[in-house]
Amino acid sequence: MGLSNARIGLIAGGFAAGMLTLAFAAEPLYSAFCEVTGFGGTTRVATEGPKEMLDQTVEVRFDANVADTPLKFRALQGPQTVQIGQHGLAFYEVTNPTDREIRVIASYNVTPHLAGPYFNKLECFCFSERVIAAGETRKLPVVYFISPNMVEDRVAKNLETITLSYTFFDSGTYNGPRTEVSGPVPAAAPDAPAGGGAANPATPG
Repeated sequence: MGLSNARIGLIAGGFAAGMLTLAFAAEPLYSAFCEVTGFGGTTRVATEGPKEMLDQTVEVRFDANVADTPLKFRALQGPQTVQIGQHGLAFYEVTNPTDREIRVIASYNVTPHLAGPYFNKLECFCFSERVIAAGETRKLPVVYFISPNMVEDRVAKNLETITLSYTFFDSGTYNGPRTEVSGPVPAAAPDAPAGGGAANPATPG
């Protein structure tokens, strides 16, 4: 027996409504999925550091970009060599060269993308709106570590270099995930390299 036109209409309408709902939900769901899994090079946000630090080291490079905003944005140090499980501390600098305040949000990822699940940040300036006053220059710290679990990944365990990349977007056009501004960031992590070059061995916190 064939379906009536009314029933077909109800099914089609329900399908269309479902697809519309998925379209609106897809971006935040995808962003949340990336944050949890590290998919696509999205780094993970940790609440505490690892309990061990390995002898194996990785070079971490820092990249800075802007999109749809006149801000000047740069990393303040060159590559850092950190032991897996060790806290690293890096600084970025953002300057507003205009005569008006600018509202922006920073997004980030790492390359190679397969490092995403293992690159963790304890403090960062990502996903929260920031107001940069006219003529202001601000220093922005990042505290990070590479999870010891990376050495159990048969491909990622061979990584020698990871690049952390930040991009500032105008908050009016940014459509990615957002979070509230986090609390103050410490001037340095206990075992973090203060600038470019090799890190000093230390007991992880």
